[in-house]
Amino acid sequence: MSQSKTLFTLIISFFTVICFSQDMQEGFTYLEKGEFAKAEVFFKEVLKTYPDNKTANLCYGRAMGLNGNPDEATQLFDKMLKQYPGDFELELNYAESLLWNKRYADGKEYYGRLAADHPDSFPALLGYANTLSNLKEYPEALDYVNRALAVSPGNDNALVSRKYVRLGYAAKLVQKRDYDGALGMLNDNLIDFPGDKDTLMNKANIYLMTKQGANAEQTYRELATTPEDSITALNGIALALHTCKKDKKALSWAVLALKKADNLHNEKLINLSRERYIQALIWNKRYSEAEKEIVIETEKYPNENRVLALSATLGMYKSNFNQSISDYQNILVNDSLSFDGNLGIANAYFAKGDPYNAYNAVNKTLTIFENQKDATGFLVKLSQAYAPYVEEKIGHSLDNGNNRANLTATTLHFPVSFKWAFSAFYQYRKTENTFTNRSAETNDFKIAAQYQFAPKVSANVSVGTSSASSYANNYSQALVDVFIKAKPFKLQDLEAGYKRDVQNFNADLVNSEITADNLYLNYNMGTNIKLGWFTQYFYTSQSDGNKRNLLFTSLYYSFMSDPVLKFGINYQYISFKYQVPETYFSPARFNVVEVFTDFIKDEQVAEAENIYFGLTAAAGYQWIENNSKQGTYRLQGKIGYKFSDRLIANLYGLHSNIASATAAGFTYTEFGIRFKWYLTSKPLFFKTGS
Repeated sequence: MSQSKTLFTLIISFFTVICFSQDMQEGFTYLEKGEFAKAEVFFKEVLKTYPDNKTANLCYGRAMGLNGNPDEATQLFDKMLKQYPGDFELELNYAESLLWNKRYADGKEYYGRLAADHPDSFPALLGYANTLSNLKEYPEALDYVNRALAVSPGNDNALVSRKYVRLGYAAKLVQKRDYDGALGMLNDNLIDFPGDKDTLMNKANIYLMTKQGANAEQTYRELATTPEDSITALNGIALALHTCKKDKKALSWAVLALKKADNLHNEKLINLSRERYIQALIWNKRYSEAEKEIVIETEKYPNENRVLALSATLGMYKSNFNQSISDYQNILVNDSLSFDGNLGIANAYFAKGDPYNAYNAVNKTLTIFENQKDATGFLVKLSQAYAPYVEEKIGHSLDNGNNRANLTATTLHFPVSFKWAFSAFYQYRKTENTFTNRSAETNDFKIAAQYQFAPKVSANVSVGTSSASSYANNYSQALVDVFIKAKPFKLQDLEAGYKRDVQNFNADLVNSEITADNLYLNYNMGTNIKLGWFTQYFYTSQSDGNKRNLLFTSLYYSFMSDPVLKFGINYQYISFKYQVPETYFSPARFNVVEVFTDFIKDEQVAEAENIYFGLTAAAGYQWIENNSKQGTYRLQGKIGYKFSDRLIANLYGLHSNIASATAAGFTYTEFGIRFKWYLTSKPLFFKTGS
């Protein structure tokens, strides 16, 4: 539009005398006010009387082009140029008509020639800049709009064009992850247009994208200059606080925004504020309230995408993944190019355990939204789940029974499809007793296969050998581990299996060649009220004829989700059929009760070039047979660094005086280092088109 106004002003100045003689001021006024339909009718009537009038034809062409008939305008200007070859004003109009027709490549060539031939022509320079901007050639567009401003300093039309060039340029820089460059462009805009709403919204979005919640909040505050913009700002601040993990504060700001929107009786802002309010309820896990609000919205606005998105989000938080998938499918029926729909359904498929459809959905998202940060981040996470990796662990342990051990363990994991994965595991362990000077070495090697039967059921089988060499015995024993993992119900995890291993805690145990056949069951039940319950049971039959029962159960409450903060109580019971304390810890009855807290930033959710950690602290009492109770403590921790999406490393440590933590002795300490390296950035089986 700025280019149209510029050319119209030039037309008036060049044809003033003719205009006066033929009284076309009324038509010029229509053009100037943007009433193009009236202008088209007016000049069409003028041409009935003056068919060869150059000004009337030119104005008629502009009116047609700007009234939705650009092709006819281009044809008219082309015809006029044959009649008036080399007429610069006609050339400018012809060039602009190419833009109306979205013939940007042709416009670039034509405007480029005009700008080269007339380097001091403001409309030629600005027209060329606008053409380049439409072609997303932003650096060149910025150069030419600056040239136009050098010719006409402070020109409003050129300043507006430069604003939108910078907005486009900033968006392109965001695609390339050059966030500082994008912010620089936007800050330059704010020099020309202080407080510009479009620019501030773009700045806030970049801060949200880069998890700079405090900066996003400040930017939204700058936006609050009118009652309407204040509501937009309040909703933005709520979202910014959510990115800072301040969900309670986010809810209070969302409530305030909703009250202000209701007072203004602005339906658009009311809908925006109700959407943020419901999101904030979900963030705070107030699911029943959120569900009631969604029902109200659904009744009022059935099948509207923003309401479907709220329902889908609630489904994701409550692990109702099928409901979320259904909602996202309905969003995509309404709008196949919806970002929320495409990336949302990718996340829902992945959470459900359907990687094939998750890959298709995220790749479609990236086709529509090239290099979008959230989508590329999700693709990295999804790819890592099926990319081969090698993991190395090096550790040292000791206890108050004078036992020392060094170990190194290597795991190679190699998925070959979405359903099949294979692994190889090797561990070397050397243990010695510094009091008896007895030592032993073990070399364990296993190969494993994993098969995903269905999204909620997988089977794992591993077999191998343990080769031992001790002060009085050398042998090899088979190692077996077979188990099934399943999700029988929402928020529940079940694992059942059989495991054959060799007791190798200290040199005497290695020398005894005691093998153990274990039947075990792990069960975890989560809830939507932050409570969880984990139970584990082992029944063990040993080669020395002994039998063991082990029960562990834990009731916990999650106060935070990112990072995770849990408090709970654990109970453990162990009993052995026979007591052989001279060889290993084997009480007839053993009980432990402890309270614990976990504080965890998981390596899977940590961003690249950031730390991750885990800390567990527990204290309680243990009862060994009929002896008096004894105080217990347990400290376990790790701290690591995610060097990139493919390389992580951490230190770990454990110290405990719980008797069951060792086979002999009451204090135990272990520490070490661990590395994990993903060998490729994506699954290797993609290369074969699997």
